[in-house]
Amino acid sequence: MLVCTVIACIIVNDFNITDQLLIQPIREIQEKKLLHSQALGLLQFLCKEVITKDFLKADRIFQLPLEQATMLGIHEIVEKILELYPYAVYLENHKKQTIFQQAIVFRQEKVFNLIHQLEESRAIVLSKRDASNNNALHLAGYVPQKLYVRGGAALQMQRELQWFKEVERLGPPTNREERNNEEKTPQQVFSDTHKNLVKEGQRWMKDTANSCTIVASLIATVVFAAAIQVPGGNDNNGRPIFDQQRAFIIFGVANSLALFFSIASVIMFLSILTSPCAEEDFLFALPNRMLIGLGSLFISILCTMTAFGAILYLVFGENKGWILIPVVAFGCYPVYLFVALQFPFLKEMMKSTYGSGIFKQSDRISNRLDIKKRL
Repeated sequence: MLVCTVIACIIVNDFNITDQLLIQPIREIQEKKLLHSQALGLLQFLCKEVITKDFLKADRIFQLPLEQATMLGIHEIVEKILELYPYAVYLENHKKQTIFQQAIVFRQEKVFNLIHQLEESRAIVLSKRDASNNNALHLAGYVPQKLYVRGGAALQMQRELQWFKEVERLGPPTNREERNNEEKTPQQVFSDTHKNLVKEGQRWMKDTANSCTIVASLIATVVFAAAIQVPGGNDNNGRPIFDQQRAFIIFGVANSLALFFSIASVIMFLSILTSPCAEEDFLFALPNRMLIGLGSLFISILCTMTAFGAILYLVFGENKGWILIPVVAFGCYPVYLFVALQFPFLKEMMKSTYGSGIFKQSDRISNRLDIKKRL
């Protein structure tokens, strides 16, 4: 009886410990959400107090918080201030840049996405000139102090082009031809300031393509030789000895696919090596070729391992099922290494090239913020 009681206590304590381990992360999330909600409530209260009690000094009071929130990308603060004090959209820093121009300078897309709520005032904000006579498109053409850090030079260049194209799309057409104090158009500013980044992106693309071309060519050579020299040999009629075996059929199909995809990969990488790598190519053409090339290379590696495993089982397995276990285990290892090492980069490039993009309007913001009716 005593033993049963002790066991029951241990089980209960284990359940309590497990519950605590499961509940603790949930409590931390709830606490963070509560703090976030309380901070927004305090911000709303302070903004209302400033507007109600000291409206004439509101511009000066909101200037510094807006500038710092924009620089750090804290869009909730910018959103709340604009919601309660829409005239803040025209506030300027010491360089005569509005908050949306500052968002472009610091590449803070979450703050810049609030510009979708301006509509009628959007053209005025984006065409406004700063102290150096730059409009918003000029500012998008300059290289920021802090580049996009989640990728190589090619992804950084792609992100810069996405910023420039988005500001160009939203701004008035006249922005494209206007000149700043240096007598440069936005396109000239972009080309001059991104020369080094284009060279780095070109070097990165060609080095990667060159390395992958060697691997893809090696795979194509191996699988082509395997297709000519059929494992097991041929009979007197020239037919493969193992042609009726299921493993041999798997080998033939996998080997053929490996050859086709490895050659396709070589072609895509060669197109990168022969490309001039102009600015516009980094937006879609080069990333698209790199993704197709790496995807084809992955499939060719997978098919090569499948073909090798099938023929290894056919020649040495003697129809023993347990042989499949080490064959599959060791065959999956190089495929796993390729995925583990390349998948983060592939995921980031796919998201940047084919995804919805960083410039999108939040439903939460669109339902709460309506600057255009209050200006």
